[in-house]
Amino acid sequence: MAGKTAADPKAPATGDHLEIKDSRTGKVYTIPITDETIRTADLRQIKAKPDDFGIMGYDPAFMNTASCRSAITYIDGDNGILRYRGYPIEQLAEKSNFLEVAWLLRHGELPDQKQYDQWQQDITYHTYVHENIKHFMEGFRYDAHPMAMMTAGVAALSSFYPSSKAVFDEHERDIAFIRLLAKMPTLAAFAYRHVKGMPYVYPDNALPYAENFLSMIARMSEPKYEAHPVYARAIDILFILHADHEQNCSTSAVRAVGSSQVDPYSAVAAGVAALYGPLHGGANEAVLRMLEEIGDVKNIPAFIAGVKDGKGSRLMGFGHRVYKSYDPRAKIVKSLCDDVLRVAGLSKDMEIALELERIALSDDYFVSRKLYPNVDFYTGLIYRAMHFPTDYFTVLFAIARTAGWLAQWEEMLLDKEQKIARPRQIYTGHGERPYQAKVDLGHKIKK
Repeated sequence: MAGKTAADPKAPATGDHLEIKDSRTGKVYTIPITDETIRTADLRQIKAKPDDFGIMGYDPAFMNTASCRSAITYIDGDNGILRYRGYPIEQLAEKSNFLEVAWLLRHGELPDQKQYDQWQQDITYHTYVHENIKHFMEGFRYDAHPMAMMTAGVAALSSFYPSSKAVFDEHERDIAFIRLLAKMPTLAAFAYRHVKGMPYVYPDNALPYAENFLSMIARMSEPKYEAHPVYARAIDILFILHADHEQNCSTSAVRAVGSSQVDPYSAVAAGVAALYGPLHGGANEAVLRMLEEIGDVKNIPAFIAGVKDGKGSRLMGFGHRVYKSYDPRAKIVKSLCDDVLRVAGLSKDMEIALELERIALSDDYFVSRKLYPNVDFYTGLIYRAMHFPTDYFTVLFAIARTAGWLAQWEEMLLDKEQKIARPRQIYTGHGERPYQAKVDLGHKIKK
């Protein structure tokens, strides 16, 4: 697009736009504004000399850069709003279930009864994994981190379904969605029992999605495992709440890796790897470690004092990078946490957590800074009450987020504007310099 410049005064500006004056040349450029956004590629026309590359945007961690257009998830952090395909998260958590939400994320609309029944049947049918996958999982050390096992296990699925490389084949995408949503709980359960030194439990396809997962986790010698209904509903709601969250680190990883047109198993494995990091999926683990550090309710005043003066530990599970008011998911999980604790009982960690929550909601220091308990604060408590190991929390997150990753992956794939991800850089290294050896490399170059 040719910009309006001092040398081209006849180029009229139409619609919403920015006018940028380049102080180096005195030229004025017109940059269109669409959806409160400019295209950074439009900055390329701003050059000091004709052979310049043009102006680039510099945005570490992409804090103010939109990488895509998406119709999947809407977040208004200032007002505490989260919607999937337009549906408020509060309504989905109350009235829906995870499998229906997974359909919604992909297709954009809720399924009718026939679609839902077929979807549920297909996912139930595909919960088993090849025996070689089981042997593959058995090859990990006894103390392997379950997220490392999940990353490898999901990537390994790619080798079992080579036809999935045909990413523009709609049937292949359909079956990949079904397989991944079906097999993630199975892989997760295998990882859990591997670390516990327990025999793997195969899926029980007579059970619903959440109950089947809990059966593979906890079943021992009983012929039929019956999960507590409060626990099963808790798992299902938590999966809904974690199913998608816009362009976060792991979703961006799935889109970036998927932009190479690799198979979906490999793209989702990249998402699992990104989620593994303590700054992303490990946030609820950090909450539990903080509670362990406090140790007792009587130590809370000293801990809070240290937080306030900046000399103590960080307050984990409070505030959110996106939500500047109350995290809408936290309201739902707070009620869910109360239900689970009525069944599981109150532990020492829970007593500490509830006192921290009381302080955070009443102390002006926290309220004025909008440091409300977030979803990670409560999910950590729920998982601990259900006796999941702390390092397993992120695995539960990964099962849920698979639904969002796949929907985002397909949206990226079918978006004609998208290309293989290739960010630019600002080079800060040396200019050209001659090679001069400083060590004896043990060979001589023949002239």
